[in-house]
Amino acid sequence: MRVLPLVFLATLFAACSTAQPAPLALPPAEFPGIALITEPELRADLFALAGDHFGGREAGTLDEIRASTWLADRARVIGLRTAAPDSTYFQWFPLRRIRPGTTSTIAVAGDTLRIWQDAVIMSATQATASGPVVWIEDADAAVAAEKDVAGRIVAVAARSSEPVPTPDTLAARYFITRTVNAAARPWLERGAAAVFVVADAALETLFDFAATNQMRGSFTRELGQPLNVPSRAPTLLVRSRYAAPLQAAARAIVDVHADHFTVPSVNIIGVVPGTDPALRNEYVLFSAHQDHDGVRAPVNGDSIFNGADDNASTSVALLAIARAWVRHPARRSALFVWHGAEDKGLNGSLWHAQFPVVPLQSIVAVLNGDMIGRNHPDSAALLGVIPPHRNSTPLVQMALDANRSVAGFAIDSSWDRASHPEGWYFRSDHLPYAQERVPALFFTTLLHRDYHTPGDNPDRIDVAKLARMTRWLYATGWLAANAQQRPTIDPGFQLERERR
Repeated sequence: MRVLPLVFLATLFAACSTAQPAPLALPPAEFPGIALITEPELRADLFALAGDHFGGREAGTLDEIRASTWLADRARVIGLRTAAPDSTYFQWFPLRRIRPGTTSTIAVAGDTLRIWQDAVIMSATQATASGPVVWIEDADAAVAAEKDVAGRIVAVAARSSEPVPTPDTLAARYFITRTVNAAARPWLERGAAAVFVVADAALETLFDFAATNQMRGSFTRELGQPLNVPSRAPTLLVRSRYAAPLQAAARAIVDVHADHFTVPSVNIIGVVPGTDPALRNEYVLFSAHQDHDGVRAPVNGDSIFNGADDNASTSVALLAIARAWVRHPARRSALFVWHGAEDKGLNGSLWHAQFPVVPLQSIVAVLNGDMIGRNHPDSAALLGVIPPHRNSTPLVQMALDANRSVAGFAIDSSWDRASHPEGWYFRSDHLPYAQERVPALFFTTLLHRDYHTPGDNPDRIDVAKLARMTRWLYATGWLAANAQQRPTIDPGFQLERERR
């Protein structure tokens, strides 16, 4: 699941707004492959894909490629046909990675600081500065107004003003960013050449976590554009033991740069041809992403972010649906896409929406799942149901009919509201297709306390619920693949975030 700031955890347990299925508009559907979706197969695939041996499947690493190769081999065994242009299951795409340079130099009082152990460079930049340090004892507005720091190196102590989050969560990432930026911003705005932020007790406990996140840098698919690494004054988070020499106005040297290089990621794509000659060139696309967060600073002895729910859960659901579909194909074809590099910014789905293996207009529905194996056993969420996110009323009706027929979930639609603070609709792989006006829905069981932590392990998945979610996805796709008329786009659909 693409990462954005979290609201307070209590929102996870807020009362849900339940969308009740409308009366079934079609005769009761028959789903011939549904009995082939079984808990033992889901469990076996889940523990394989979300096991430690795949190292958290971080995009742009060999672990992501190894996991993707495992999925491709599963697709081969199941009997999916290849769909990529080179007659394989692999649609490769490049990522450009930009990160703080590992050979940057930071020195204080003649002591060279080790990057990522003693100092964290908070963003990729190119800058040099040297000279005595200006220590800021009291960083309130009045003092800031009196200090002339233009072109000089500044040091200031961080002062955390909020409870310290557990050091394995998204909340910790944003706590670090807020705290460091609050300390550095006044001096950067006044023209400081570099700012040392000395860790307080809270940031000391999160220092290794901050390092493992910042060293990754950022990723982009924009390979055809000139690379412009910003030249701006750097912010440097340093260990608390450097407070004394910085207070003593020691001389400091800062010479930082950025590393940039191209790494591969991949979409895994397979197809089951349709049985109706008039409809087999239309496709229902089942969507998941296989990547997650990789190996990071250990928390309680665990450094592997396995991403069992996010998103091995839907990845193995697609394998189960594919097994059923191969045995019982529908009138329209089924396209199975495991997107790469979702957690780096929806990169795989953006790539496939731009370079689809079948004409984009031939895709009649995108059924995307992300995190479908946790929380209350009888509730789930369906996004793309409420305007402005709803782009196909007929597809929504199919999903509601399928839920009533095979799953029976109480559907929480509250996270689909444009006003919801999480912006959840905009954080998974259906989005690029919806932006291209392809009918699209997003199936999920929402956040939980292990989201983007080492605690998202396969033994915490409710496999019975995962099986129900898988059957719901399958049944929705079956209705769309066999309907006489393809789902249509709602007139006037225009996807926008609500302005707040």
